[in-house]
Amino acid sequence: MNSRLDTTTATIPAAPATDVSSTLRKLYFLRFGFAAVWAALLFATADALGPLSVPLLVLYPLFDVACAVVDVRSARANDGPVRGLYLNIALSTLTGIGLAVAATSGIPAVLRVWGAWAVTAGLVQLAVGAARRRLGGQWPMIASGAISTLAGASFFAQAGKDGAALGSLAGYAFLGGVFFLASALRLRRADGGA
Repeated sequence: MNSRLDTTTATIPAAPATDVSSTLRKLYFLRFGFAAVWAALLFATADALGPLSVPLLVLYPLFDVACAVVDVRSARANDGPVRGLYLNIALSTLTGIGLAVAATSGIPAVLRVWGAWAVTAGLVQLAVGAARRRLGGQWPMIASGAISTLAGASFFAQAGKDGAALGSLAGYAFLGGVFFLASALRLRRADGGA
């Protein structure tokens, strides 16, 4: 057997943490931009469920699914929190379906579905951020996850009041986007500005 062949069949090492940080940084910038645009569009139509607001509501968790799929790929390369990300994919997929159904019942039903998602996804985000602390830039994600759980409870409370509107969801999404931006900027500093 040729020793040269033995060296060519060696396993390829996993991507270094800096590659994961770079992927997360790009993903977080994208998530900030999406959240800002989405929040502005939803806020403009927040008084009623209509032909623009309903697709926007369903789009948000589906965008979260797409981002989590990208995140899973980078997490696998560095023994990251893959289970939490898969849980997030499942929760966001169910939420997209739930929002489509809830929209037929009115804004209070939408707020309840969104509230359940905010609580559960917030807990997952908190756990994933804590698991990634060594990458740096995760404190905004941890804080965002904690705030999301509290916001979810407030959406439930709003659903029971007269005149419930979707404006608070726009504010929630924009604030979440700001946390993604803060994390992306902190990841850049942790990588030395790469």
